[in-house]
Amino acid sequence: MAYDLGFRHVSKPVFFSSVYLLFLSTFTVAFILRTLLFPSKSNLSNALRLLLIIVLLFVCGYKFNHLKHAFAPHSWMNVGSLAICGFLLLFDVSRKVLSLYSQRFNPALSFILSFLLLALIGAGLLMLPRATVHGLSFVDALFTSVSAVCVTGLSTVDVAVEFTRLGKIILLILIQLGGLGMLSFTSFFGYLYQGGFSIENQLFLKDIATSDRIGDVFRSLFKIIFITLFIELVGALFIYLTLDTTGLFATNGQRLRFAVFHSISAFCNAGFSSVPNGLYNECLRQNISLHWVLIVLVIMGGIGFSIINDFYLYLKHYGRQLYLWIRYGLKVHHMSRSVSINTRLVMVMTALLLLVGTLAFWWSESNGALANETSTFGKITMAFFASTAPRSAGFTTFDIGQIYPATVLIFLLLMWIGAAPGSTGGGIKVTTFAVALLNVLSLAQGKDRVEVMKRRIPSESVRRAFAVITLSLLIIGPAILIITILEPEKPLIGLAFECFSAFGTAGMSLNLTPFLGDSTKLVLVVLMFVGRIGTFTLFVAFVRRVKALNYQYPNENVFIN
Repeated sequence: MAYDLGFRHVSKPVFFSSVYLLFLSTFTVAFILRTLLFPSKSNLSNALRLLLIIVLLFVCGYKFNHLKHAFAPHSWMNVGSLAICGFLLLFDVSRKVLSLYSQRFNPALSFILSFLLLALIGAGLLMLPRATVHGLSFVDALFTSVSAVCVTGLSTVDVAVEFTRLGKIILLILIQLGGLGMLSFTSFFGYLYQGGFSIENQLFLKDIATSDRIGDVFRSLFKIIFITLFIELVGALFIYLTLDTTGLFATNGQRLRFAVFHSISAFCNAGFSSVPNGLYNECLRQNISLHWVLIVLVIMGGIGFSIINDFYLYLKHYGRQLYLWIRYGLKVHHMSRSVSINTRLVMVMTALLLLVGTLAFWWSESNGALANETSTFGKITMAFFASTAPRSAGFTTFDIGQIYPATVLIFLLLMWIGAAPGSTGGGIKVTTFAVALLNVLSLAQGKDRVEVMKRRIPSESVRRAFAVITLSLLIIGPAILIITILEPEKPLIGLAFECFSAFGTAGMSLNLTPFLGDSTKLVLVVLMFVGRIGTFTLFVAFVRRVKALNYQYPNENVFIN
């Protein structure tokens, strides 16, 4: 498949079509034998397997007849068989990945290795001759692949110009898999293929799926994937409606491809764009409706799946109450479940950062980027967009290379804080920043605990927050020092901006990324990778954890400040 799609060859298409037919036939026979020898305990799973066998038999027979009598290289049958082969490979690989979970690997290490493996595969695919116009070096391909998998948005090449349609499709798949996590996808498809999870699988996936109960692992995975695809589909529809066929888009197909690409890129907080200059393109920079659609997608992707699920449950709850009252006149009186402190902190901090960032950008760029806007609503939109994007999205509707130093410092802080935990964004996370501030406030007030909204924050969460902050600074600081040595002729503020952007997976650059050397690009690759998986996750993966301490030393004070 890689050779067929990725290389410019003169071989007869009949050869590749025959290979796909051989693969489909072999897979069908193997799947039938597997179903007969190892039936699932679930009736639904057995029914799905039977349906898949019928579809495979139909496709194999139809493709054989098509290959023998009426072969056409660009027919829907060839494209369809190629897609089916890809899905079957995904299903079978997912089943094998599930079998690895029973080997009791370190979950943190498995999480890291999944991103690393996906990034390396992506780099290989992006180096295919038909993926780019002029070809990519290994460093540029690795940089772009890691940037896509880590949903950063930094690129050493112009994606709109250098990447072909195949290259953009590969990039989009990497963004989607990176935004949700490779393990989430493979686990979901592995469950469908295998018909269930073992206890080892459920224990392994409990934290990845952010599930409170072991038995709800598959339901949580399904919700994550369903919510993501549903929001991206609705977002693509709204983006499509904000575009016209004049100027940048000559056909409806181009509008549709733009809408799908940017909906996925926005919700996954990736920041990649398929048009020259991105949203600063002269045909898009004044499209305020498009900007607000992207703002909503970026915010929803940045608050996390658990928060979106909470909103869904409350809308469902009060919608049902309203329906009962309108239809039957019944008033339901009961206590609804309380909102978790995590949800409250995420929503409060997100709203606060958006407001402060908007006001700060308005104040710092009133005579700069905002001076070109004539309408007040246009200035509000640009300022709000500029407050949203640095926290992990990476889109810009202005020339970021011309912003004032004060704005650069504001962006550095927003990129460092990042989005919410369990989201597609990066950074140290808004809850980490909030807990650290609350701890400072409680110490100033003389309290021996951290309290907020009539709840007490466990000391473990407080210690973890300061560990994440400390590790982030210990990683960003040396990285700035290293690339300053590697790029002595580049401005320090630009290099520091690159490091903060890479660590926060923000994808913003002061127009400096394409002019960096290979060694500097590799440093940024490490920063993007660490920023996406989390500094604490990386630390836990390689440090042996102590299960219990059966002793306690005497206390002795250490002078602080």
